[in-house]
Amino acid sequence: MNLDDLRNQIDTLDSEIISLLNERINVVLNIGAEKNKTGAEIYVPARERAVFDKIKRLNEGPLPEESAHAIYREIMSAALSLETDMKIAYLGPEATFTHQAARGKFGVSVNYIPTGTISAVFDSVQSRSADYGVVPVENSTEGAVTHTFDQFATTPLKICAEIYLPISLTLLSSHPKEEINLIFSKQEVFGQCRNWLNANMPQVKLSPVESTTKAVQLALETPGAAAIASVMASDMYDIEVLAENIQDLRGNTTRFLVISPKYGPATGIDKTSVVFGVKHKVGALYDALSVFKAADINMTKIESRPSKNKAWEYYFFVDIDGHAADPIVARTLEELHEHCSLMTILGSYPKAEI
Repeated sequence: MNLDDLRNQIDTLDSEIISLLNERINVVLNIGAEKNKTGAEIYVPARERAVFDKIKRLNEGPLPEESAHAIYREIMSAALSLETDMKIAYLGPEATFTHQAARGKFGVSVNYIPTGTISAVFDSVQSRSADYGVVPVENSTEGAVTHTFDQFATTPLKICAEIYLPISLTLLSSHPKEEINLIFSKQEVFGQCRNWLNANMPQVKLSPVESTTKAVQLALETPGAAAIASVMASDMYDIEVLAENIQDLRGNTTRFLVISPKYGPATGIDKTSVVFGVKHKVGALYDALSVFKAADINMTKIESRPSKNKAWEYYFFVDIDGHAADPIVARTLEELHEHCSLMTILGSYPKAEI
């Protein structure tokens, strides 16, 4: 078969693919119409998980698994944008890691609303000016994002999905490396590449700012300045990459949460987050946590935060394996409630791949 024959074969396949894609979109629109009749959620993380698992099983190659995932991510993003004018609030501005995580979850076709603070993301979703919100909750190097935990203590919003984003940090500047005397970035980012900075640019002044995007903007405006940010910021602001992967830990990852008015059904591979306060008695926290061991439920995280209602009173945020609707989990959470002064299920959602 010659080159022209092969190209004709590609043209025929492209015609079939476009036809099938539009046929799929029409089915999705019919599903959306049915959801609107019942008031059901347009975005269903459990169904999304099922689709990706199915594509993974069906893909026999040579198309790489991550490529098939990315293609279907955008197919579903286009469908969501046609079903509804979906808006996603995130901790901005554009080109931050939260923006990158949000786009990786919802694709490029939906509408994104950058906000200046984590509390503004929660406010946008609670006021329904955004359908969903994306906020950082913890980093594998620097630990918890306390502002996010504090918001959950005072809001009725739920967690409906999680995202793990590998953090690849780059040094960006419009100046040669030897001319740099000032670097802008977030304080947390400096902490994530402290060893690299000490080894490669020990005399350079570090200036913390509110976001990596702001850092890039300042680097472009300031003589002799650079920024530490993502490759996405480099593309968006047309600034040169001087050094890549400068984070101290190659496995540096940030976990993000998708927040919404409610969470979805079980998938079989889920995680549940709860917040609780314990009664003022000896062994109260031990008694509360022991219910998970007794039920053989794995607790994957615990974080404490001041309640801000009374001095030396704390809330505890816990992640466990399983869905709140699972019989064993549901019974265990009822037992937990008996040991607590307050207990709220923050959400049950599909476990994300790390």
